[in-house]
Amino acid sequence: MQAVIFGASGGIGSALVTRLAARPDVTHVHAVSRARTEAAEKITPHTVDITSEADLAALATTLKGTDDLGLVIVATGLLSNSTSLQPEKSYRHQSLEAFEEVFRVNTFGPALVAKHMLPLMPRKDRAVFAALSARVGSISDNRLGGWHAYRASKAALNMLVRNYAIEQARINDQFIAVSLHPGTVDTGLSQPFQSNVPDAQLFSPDQSAGYLLKVIDGLTQTDTGKCFDWDGKEVPA
Repeated sequence: MQAVIFGASGGIGSALVTRLAARPDVTHVHAVSRARTEAAEKITPHTVDITSEADLAALATTLKGTDDLGLVIVATGLLSNSTSLQPEKSYRHQSLEAFEEVFRVNTFGPALVAKHMLPLMPRKDRAVFAALSARVGSISDNRLGGWHAYRASKAALNMLVRNYAIEQARINDQFIAVSLHPGTVDTGLSQPFQSNVPDAQLFSPDQSAGYLLKVIDGLTQTDTGKCFDWDGKEVPA
């Protein structure tokens, strides 16, 4: 099996690349990121911005004809930055600029990845498309409110994944599309918000990557279209 990891220069993405390249059942890993990563045994880097359809089309051309492209993981995400973008505590703090920036990375980018990668995946045999989501994207599990742009972008991503599951099942009845909650991981995305997270609930990127791959390995066709957390428990819509 060959795998494509988007967000390969990030904490979780980099850990996924490393773990997958070490597996005997994985013949090659395509490490995709905006910041070019180093080539290594079984790892080919690709410099791509997932919000650029031209970049993704070029990548698809490069990968066209790849045998057994059985796993695609979108491990990108945006919650805040060091300047103007912060999770909203109230609807009064919402702005069009923040919604556009967060949705561009968390929703529109993965949607474009699906557009260009799904046609390259097998039309028979097991294949998995996974995108990193978040528990806060669950509508029914929302008890606190706030974080409007981030929550909404992940809820929309979960809906897209559900759509892809339905559509791809018509082509390949062994295809699985899921969104995954990686837990709270010690990366740049979560660092400003870790103060109240117990040490036992703060994962290293390698820990999270290991949990996520275990979940992916255990998926069956009955799981397609759903969202799961790092422990394999279904996250409600």
